[in-house]
Amino acid sequence: MLPDRLKSFFVDNRISLIVAAAFFMETLDGSIIVTALPAIAHSFGEATLALSVAISAYMIALAVFVPAAGWASERYGARRVFASAVAVFTIASLLCGLSPNFWSFIAARVLQGSAAAFMSPVGRLVVLRETPKHRLIESLGLIVWPALIGPVVGPPLGGLIATYASWHWIFFLNLPIGALGLWLVLRYVPAHEPADESKQRFDVYGFAITSLALVTLLQGLAFIAESPAQRWAGLALVVAGLVVGALAVRHAQRHPAPILNLQSAREPTFVMSTLAAGFWGRVAINTAPFLLPLMFQIGFADNALRAGLMLLVYMAGNLAMKAATTWMLKQHGFRRVLVYNGYAHAATLLGCALMGPGWPLPVICVVLVLAGMTRSMHFTALNTIAFADIPASARGGATTLSAVSSQVAAALAVAFATLALALAQRIAGGEGLQLRDFQIAFGISAALMAGASLWMMRLAHDAGASVTARA
Repeated sequence: MLPDRLKSFFVDNRISLIVAAAFFMETLDGSIIVTALPAIAHSFGEATLALSVAISAYMIALAVFVPAAGWASERYGARRVFASAVAVFTIASLLCGLSPNFWSFIAARVLQGSAAAFMSPVGRLVVLRETPKHRLIESLGLIVWPALIGPVVGPPLGGLIATYASWHWIFFLNLPIGALGLWLVLRYVPAHEPADESKQRFDVYGFAITSLALVTLLQGLAFIAESPAQRWAGLALVVAGLVVGALAVRHAQRHPAPILNLQSAREPTFVMSTLAAGFWGRVAINTAPFLLPLMFQIGFADNALRAGLMLLVYMAGNLAMKAATTWMLKQHGFRRVLVYNGYAHAATLLGCALMGPGWPLPVICVVLVLAGMTRSMHFTALNTIAFADIPASARGGATTLSAVSSQVAAALAVAFATLALALAQRIAGGEGLQLRDFQIAFGISAALMAGASLWMMRLAHDAGASVTARA
């Protein structure tokens, strides 16, 4: 009986699973390189810090090309663009592993990030187009788990490969996954020819100023997070990015076919879940994976392996919640889940703020599991309701805008957590990070999450009812 149920599950969800596999390859590749940087730098004869550009180049390339994904999917068809992105990402992975020197490696990483920019929004668009509304929660829930697991599994896996094999295999592992994924996309994802009216000319000016705004903003946030000496330069870049971003928004409102389609910004549920309360909730949620491993190593004096295992406990909570997510949303509706689960996640962040080396290990594990469970529930609810009331004609622009928002929120979370640590250190007046600094930073994140949940109460009571089948 079980094999039949599994077969039915895979048949019913094969498109979502194919997209989820591509997302996992993308998110894993974005984080697995972190612990392998020393090995890569040594093989190229470079300083480890010099290789940090391999991460920033990937993120910036991803941010730059995300706005073009919506236009490309409408112009050439979502299936064709998604398959091409998987193919280019796989080829770029091979080039990364075969890179003979530093600059060829960076160029391959830029190519990887460019392909990843098309995989996320277009893959989500494929799922939206091929999934009936009554199954939207389950389908979008399946493609959320790579974003939850990849950043947690990546660093310890990268360290394991770099230590016991060779860093090249970090990228070679993508080859069979990418090849199989490409075959599955071409085999099972239906092809839809784009309508004639969708064949608009590419908005070159809109793409240029939108990309400039994203690059400036993300690089400014990176400067703020990396070094106190660069914080003023980072702040100047952030301000410049916001100004250019305002010009990009103004252009998008006036252009007949803008690269950044803001039609979805007229839908209240999309605005609340993606651009308003949901955005700041994502920032608060994304601080935990950054703060936890540092707190365990610096505040608890644990080694890297033990800190990694604690993150695996945190990931277990993410996975444990998956089975209950659909039932919870259909039983209680999006507004109630997002508000009360948001408060629950704020409580778990406060629990992390109260943790100390003297706490019993089982109690720490319970806090981490609960934090992972509420994190998973919130991400799934936000990602689903964002598209619940979006008409089919606006889904391309909505997926692009959602991807841009998520990318900025993830980068802002690191800067926010870093600034919270610096503020805590300045208040305490100590030299070097201490456990209390992490506790204060977690407390600030908990306050941000609680504020975002309070804001979410403005969401309509019947928001997303067409997806949950609740009147």
